[in-house]
Amino acid sequence: MKTITTGSDFSGVGAFDYAIGRFAKQKGFEHKRIYACDWDKYARITYQHNHGTPDYYPKDVYEREIPKDSLDIYMTSPPCQSFSIAGSRKGKESENGVLFFNSHEFIKKNNPRYFIFENVKGLLSDDNGRTFQEWINYLGGKSINGLPVLFKDENAVDYHIYHKVLNSKKHGVPQNRERVFIIGIRDDADNTFRFPKEEHLTLKLKDVLESEVADKYFLSEDNIDKLIIYNERQIENNRGFSAKFRDVEKVETMDALKCGGGGKDDLVKVIVHDIPEMVSVRKYDVDIDSLQKTLKEHKKQTIKSIAESLKIKKTTVEHWFRTDKYFAVPDAEFWIELKELLDIKTNIFDESIMTFEQREGLFEKTNRVYDEKGIAPTLTCVSADERILTEAKIRRLTPRECFRLQDFPDTFDFSVVSDSQAYKQAGNSITVRVLELLLNKLEL
Repeated sequence: MKTITTGSDFSGVGAFDYAIGRFAKQKGFEHKRIYACDWDKYARITYQHNHGTPDYYPKDVYEREIPKDSLDIYMTSPPCQSFSIAGSRKGKESENGVLFFNSHEFIKKNNPRYFIFENVKGLLSDDNGRTFQEWINYLGGKSINGLPVLFKDENAVDYHIYHKVLNSKKHGVPQNRERVFIIGIRDDADNTFRFPKEEHLTLKLKDVLESEVADKYFLSEDNIDKLIIYNERQIENNRGFSAKFRDVEKVETMDALKCGGGGKDDLVKVIVHDIPEMVSVRKYDVDIDSLQKTLKEHKKQTIKSIAESLKIKKTTVEHWFRTDKYFAVPDAEFWIELKELLDIKTNIFDESIMTFEQREGLFEKTNRVYDEKGIAPTLTCVSADERILTEAKIRRLTPRECFRLQDFPDTFDFSVVSDSQAYKQAGNSITVRVLELLLNKLEL
């Protein structure tokens, strides 16, 4: 069985390990990990918990020994903070920025058959593009995107390189995550490479969400109000980052996960409660006598007014009329009392509400009856095929969902660190499937 040797700097929690593992299994290769390296204490804990401890696992790229035997594949992803739009934009002058040159040193000394660089899209525009151009000059001593280099930099390594921005959502993962990838091919290797073709996205954001989520991930009404105020201030101050409330029933992809994991950019609007058609009066703690009096005094009021008289929470009432869902009416004896009201037009639905006779006919067709306490089934708007009243809430993505958006398997265990560290680790990671597709394009 053929054995491929690999090593990685800035290994994080092992996205490359998962990708190379899938690739090797698919190709029938044996995979030998020579070393990994990362300075982050918590990333190391998570990495070791899931992948075991490599034979050589240094903390500092400045102090690690570069393996003498050439690797088949070297993977590196210098920290993105210096080159991201949200970062300091100090480029290679910052402490993290110069780590590129450390990776360059590794390639120069180890001479791997292939290398893969990954970084944020902001790298392309850092220092008006000069930073990225310097990366290219140092890495592509032979050719760049198929074009031969006529006057190579004196520090350049003898590699053919290919670079492109890839978006995770174009490769099967519902996250709008654009990253720059640079593929290096040693001069004596088969210089044939094509970036993977874009795919139609079949997996949607809602497909990666957990069915049961702990209460701690949901935002209170007070927190939501504060975020709305925060958004308004961000707009007033012309600042780009603000909280986004994404309706998972309408939005197919998530924006790129933040590296900090604070959650403000990772908010989703989800359905958390379903109310069956046959509702109980006790569900809303309604006093029948007071409701009857309310109906007599306010015959000409809108359906929304009646909903408010049922003492239903404000958020639920608003959701009803925004999505044309259900309106619950207690006790069958009130149907005649409601008939006049139900016949009038209302701008809440922008269409007619069903009359009592229409609704009664629908009951007969669907064989539905009142329950033993005489409670009537819910009224609907004209779209009688809608059958559930739903309530939506705002919550953060869970750490598991964040890792799913990076294509990590559910067997990946982040329980050895806090949620805040898990969020950070997911945001700083690389989409596994994108790496896997790149590996499949290498001639190994």
